[in-house]
Amino acid sequence: MSESASSLRDRGKTAFLRSIVLIALWWLAARAADSPLLPSPADVAQSIWISAKSGVLFRAVGTSAARLVVGYAIALLAGVPLGALLARSRVVKNAIGPLVLGLGAVPSICWLPLAILWFGLTETAIQVVVVLGALLPIATATESAVSHVSPSIERAARTMGASGATLLFRVTLPAAVPGISAGAKLGWTFALRSLMAGELLFVSGGLGQLLETGRDMGDTALVLAVVLAVVALARVCELALFSPIDREIARRWGTANA
Repeated sequence: MSESASSLRDRGKTAFLRSIVLIALWWLAARAADSPLLPSPADVAQSIWISAKSGVLFRAVGTSAARLVVGYAIALLAGVPLGALLARSRVVKNAIGPLVLGLGAVPSICWLPLAILWFGLTETAIQVVVVLGALLPIATATESAVSHVSPSIERAARTMGASGATLLFRVTLPAAVPGISAGAKLGWTFALRSLMAGELLFVSGGLGQLLETGRDMGDTALVLAVVLAVVALARVCELALFSPIDREIARRWGTANA
């Protein structure tokens, strides 16, 4: 336990030192450029403070976070069963497998015009983009994880009497959890990217609209402040949600470092 805590402290110190070096390089580049197009760290920090003090930044973060959670939850609840079905049903795989792979190559923002035609300039249109952006990577990763479960595991379960739904839900899916978790993390990243793209294209509140506001005003400091807010949102989700899940999976599946 103490070794793990020491390792976390070492990683924290390393990350802190890297941040200091990056900020110093950024400051030097801003001084050398001497242009409003490359604001200094102090200018960006001031923009963050002003936006936070007025409440604009917090409202934008809250709006984007709520959309992200809803869209991602829908994508996860639909993507995992779809991927498992593709892996276990030859009929389903032959019928829609090529379609899923093909649509997975389409940038999620391409769905926004169609979503707007269907639902207008509404929350639903943005959610459609977020869901489609995350669902297909999750389904593809789940299919791969389930398909690559060792046959020896399933043979051993069958000799013990497991079959059908019991085999799938008690043996195969648990064995595929590490791969499904990796797909879920990838889906979260795609959901965030899709959300930012959707919010940029029409007035909708959220961080995307704040980015567009900074562009319209020629306020590079505000644009960079919002970019940092997006990075912070992604990092908080990583540390609060996915890192604990990864550690628990590594512990339970015996892949944790000694």
